[in-house]
Amino acid sequence: MSERGSHGRIGQRVIISGMAGSGKSTFARHLAARTGLPVIHLDYHFWQPGWVSPSDAEWRATQAVLLAGDRWICDGNYHETLPLRLARADTVVYLDTPWWVCAARAFVRGLRRPAATQLPAGCEASAWRQLRDEWWLMWCVWRGRRVERERELALVAEHGAHTTLHVVRSQDALRALLQHA
Repeated sequence: MSERGSHGRIGQRVIISGMAGSGKSTFARHLAARTGLPVIHLDYHFWQPGWVSPSDAEWRATQAVLLAGDRWICDGNYHETLPLRLARADTVVYLDTPWWVCAARAFVRGLRRPAATQLPAGCEASAWRQLRDEWWLMWCVWRGRRVERERELALVAEHGAHTTLHVVRSQDALRALLQHA
C-alpha cells in the first residue's frame, strides 16, 4: 500500500476506485460498517428507468447532489467525472486488484448476481442482461488491463493532490486498511 498526504488515515469523504470487479462495492460496504459513513454506489444512481444513461450534464448534477454532504464513501468509476468527486474527497482508495481476478469476478457475476446488489428504480433484472453486461465487463477489463490503472492514478495526481491516496494491492493490505479506519 502506498500513501500520499499528511496522514495515512481514512477521512470523511472517501472515493473507492479500481477496475470493474476489483471489489469496490464490497469494500465500500465493509468500510461503511467500520466507520459509519454512508455509501454512495455510483452505478445505482447512474441508470435511469429502462437502463437509460443520463446526459453528461444530468450525471454531473446528480453527483453534485450526492456529494454535497460532509461524510460519504463513493464507489464506482466514471472517469469523465472523477475530477468532480476528487474536488470534494479527502481520501482515495484505489483497489489495484490483478486484472485476471477482476475478469474472473465479472465472469462469475454474469452467472450469479451478488445478493447485496440493488438495482436502480425502473431497471429490470434479467439473466440475459446480467450475463451480457458482466461478460462485456470481462472483455473491458482484459482490454484495459495495461492502461486503466495509469489513467486513474494520473487523474488522482492531477485533480486530487490534496487527498490521501491508498493504493491497495492485496487482501492483507485491504484488511490492514480496514483495521486502521
